[in-house]
Amino acid sequence: MTHPILTPTRFENGLWHGHLQAEAEPQVEVSYLGEALPDVTLAPVAGGWELTVPVPAAALSDGVHCFVILDATTSTKLGDFTVIAGSPIADDLRADVELLRAELDMLKRAFRRSQIAGD
Repeated sequence: MTHPILTPTRFENGLWHGHLQAEAEPQVEVSYLGEALPDVTLAPVAGGWELTVPVPAAALSDGVHCFVILDATTSTKLGDFTVIAGSPIADDLRADVELLRAELDMLKRAFRRSQIAGD
């Protein structure tokens, strides 16, 4: 049996949509702040199911709001999505990640130069 594959498709009008490919209809749970969201729907479509998650109004406020999508029968994480709203936070984790990426690129270039010089 293959594991379900979740592919995000769009986020509009307060609804997050994804395509879920699985052999049988999965039982899906979406949690926000540790609580399961109501009104999550799964509708059959060609090649799988259309997952629709209504984003609560409370998540459309300042800050970073994370949603986790689980297979309810196995508690396996199928995916996640994040809603970021409001003014940017000065010490946002994304800034740290960008800095780490830049430093990693710098280290990769230095390593490649040392490899070429050593040959």
